[in-house]
Amino acid sequence: MSHSVFITGTTRGIGLELVRQFLEAGSKVFATARHPESDALQSLKAVHGDELQLLTLDVTNSTEIQAAVTSLAGQPVNLLINNAGLYQSRSDDVESLATETWLQEFHVNAIAPFMVTRALRGNLAAADDALVAMISSKMGSMADNTSGGAYSYRSSKAALNAVTVCLAQDLAGDGTRVVALHPGWVRTDMGGANAPVDASQSASGLRKVMTGIDENQNGGFFDYTGAAIPW
Repeated sequence: MSHSVFITGTTRGIGLELVRQFLEAGSKVFATARHPESDALQSLKAVHGDELQLLTLDVTNSTEIQAAVTSLAGQPVNLLINNAGLYQSRSDDVESLATETWLQEFHVNAIAPFMVTRALRGNLAAADDALVAMISSKMGSMADNTSGGAYSYRSSKAALNAVTVCLAQDLAGDGTRVVALHPGWVRTDMGGANAPVDASQSASGLRKVMTGIDENQNGGFFDYTGAAIPW
């Protein structure tokens, strides 16, 4: 049975590159997105056929989460990558941050990864030694925050880190490990054109880290080079 990977947020950037690299490595990939009919995903589908399964999934929609899980029909998932994320405003500050912005980022960045993981718990448990990778951000680190600002994004990623630690403990009995990963500052629509790391480099590093996580690293926070990040 081939190694199976379930990835959220796959139409562009790091998510799309992770799909591409895992397929090239011989994995079966379940790629989810709000619009999986995108040209980039369809091009990969044309090359890889049934090894790539495209699923419609808005990670904030509980009905679509359940439909995606049902479509797997109990298949084991060796690796779940909660990649879908939202960074709406780089300029939110004490005066400008809106409640709606904060709530939406919390839903996408912290609550949805938990809900997707919980829905796939049986599939993860069915695999031998499964891993859940939460794509977090160093901006969620308390110790590393020396500039303030970005309240909604920073706090949502800090919350995701807390979810990671809780799930690492609660799913250990299933044989499932859970880690938070910082992909670097990546040149994507979210990261912007001035970011120093390209999506291919980030995805390659993340893949190497994911495949090397051991039991002692369960519940940890690491960057795409494997270096530990302070909470």
